[in-house]
Amino acid sequence: MIRRFVLPLLILVSISSFNQPEKTWLALGDSITYLNDHADETGHRVTKGYLTRVTEALPGYEYINQGHNGWTARQIAHDINRLGLKKADVYTVLLGTNDWWSGVRLGSFADYRNNTGDSTIYGSFRIILDKLKTLNPKATIILMTPLQRVDFVYINDMHNNAYGSYKKKKGQSLSQIADAIVRIGKSEKMPVVDLYHKSGMTLSNLVKFKMLKDAVSGEYRHYPYPSFVGRAFNPDKDEYPYPQEAIGYTFDGLHPSDKGNQVIADMLVKQFKKIK
Repeated sequence: MIRRFVLPLLILVSISSFNQPEKTWLALGDSITYLNDHADETGHRVTKGYLTRVTEALPGYEYINQGHNGWTARQIAHDINRLGLKKADVYTVLLGTNDWWSGVRLGSFADYRNNTGDSTIYGSFRIILDKLKTLNPKATIILMTPLQRVDFVYINDMHNNAYGSYKKKKGQSLSQIADAIVRIGKSEKMPVVDLYHKSGMTLSNLVKFKMLKDAVSGEYRHYPYPSFVGRAFNPDKDEYPYPQEAIGYTFDGLHPSDKGNQVIADMLVKQFKKIK
């Protein structure tokens, strides 16, 4: 009699283990998130983004990519009800680097606390987080600070370029925005993956060098950070300044390479494993 019931029981346990419902993770962000599913726009320098790497490490999760190329937190907040955001078990928010470059005013914590609207970064984050809480009050929301950045040159259009976070833009530093996100996380008791301060990705290792013409000889030279700061770059005449061998934690001074995406994924996986 006992033997008759062993096999059906094992089959039942085996079937139920394969039918466990997946948890849904919605990743809200800018191009760093968007590029996970658009490797062709990286010149195929990225083979796998951080979303894919996280779900490979945690097969119980499936992701929804809500990365919006070039968008600021302010734009996300303004269009929050038109993005088609869905209920999820986990939300991550990685925004802020485009706000810095665009000169969106940081504001103060009072803008967050008093929900003053999307005219500031603080106010924009309040709108975004309120929306996510509405979608699923029981969800875990993980905030992520922007990465440090050096001189960005878009691989598909060198006229699209920007200097790095080693200096301020319109009177604001990128570190101020990162610190604001950390403060919001503490106030909301939300976990923060602090890429700016704790990832080990810094101005000195985001790229190995920038290839620029020597002002005297006209020959190309490899300039590591910070020796390339302020050196002339002409997108109409010069070669792309970040050849394959220049790739560090980013492939273009801003967007994570495979190596950088792995760092982000590792930090997120550690946080995901803390979720009950």
